[in-house]
Amino acid sequence: MADTLLLVDAYSMIYRAFFAIRHLTGPNAEPVNAIFGVTKMLRNLIAERRPTHVAVVFDLGAPRKRLAVLPSYKEHRPPTPPDLEAQLPAIRSILESLRLPVVEVDGEEADDIIGTLAVRAAAAGFTVWISTNDKDFTQLINDRIRLLRPGEKADVVFDSAAVHAKYGLRPEQMVDFFTLTGDSIDNVPGIPGIGEKTATGLLQQFGTLDDLLGRTAEITRPKLRATLAEAGPHARQNRELVKLVTDLPLPVDLPALAARAPDYPALIAKLRSHGFKSLTAEVEREANTPADLFG
Repeated sequence: MADTLLLVDAYSMIYRAFFAIRHLTGPNAEPVNAIFGVTKMLRNLIAERRPTHVAVVFDLGAPRKRLAVLPSYKEHRPPTPPDLEAQLPAIRSILESLRLPVVEVDGEEADDIIGTLAVRAAAAGFTVWISTNDKDFTQLINDRIRLLRPGEKADVVFDSAAVHAKYGLRPEQMVDFFTLTGDSIDNVPGIPGIGEKTATGLLQQFGTLDDLLGRTAEITRPKLRATLAEAGPHARQNRELVKLVTDLPLPVDLPALAARAPDYPALIAKLRSHGFKSLTAEVEREANTPADLFG
């Protein structure tokens, strides 16, 4: 079987689970909706993709490098809801019992860790799946790297054709697209007056941001021409913020991410303690069969 690496954007999944399942409480009336949702999502994802290697990737600490470029980076992000914050230790405990490797580096964003692992694995011949709802990862897509974007009933495979269908661009143009449009979620301001439609048209015409900035005289709209003629420093700063890092030094190598069977006794005990009766029964049946979730 060919090697496949599943990379899970931890907080993307955790927030999705928290908001998708509401008002679920445990035996002591404590919130357990995110714990339940993440456990179900991970098990379904692994059962469907059957990866040979897995990593669940977390942010850890402030993103120092991007904050040095833009002190207001991610400034408008709301704080973690208290009911979700309270569930994070239990989620990490479930990951431990699932025996899913967790990768995190102080001061580095999960996006860059995922980017580094994805590029490293693709170069080693792996097929890479990134489970996330973050559009920034479209810049990584190639013949070996694809996204699994959450859909209403099933994850949607996002490949080069899907990027072109949605944005009218190639994956390698997406960094320049985000540079022009900015990112409101991360508080990265775009180039004034340039929305998605204009950015797409410019990149379809000029190909790259560098060619666009070098040929602004060819832009027919006077106001847009004047804006882009002065946009160089802003654009270079934006590109530094939106471009994913793919060469971080990491504390793990690819063999350390090999998939393993869960620690079933520990997992069952934890699921039972949270009051997940049907899920506990499902895992108990699985533990008693010759083929576990990982095959």
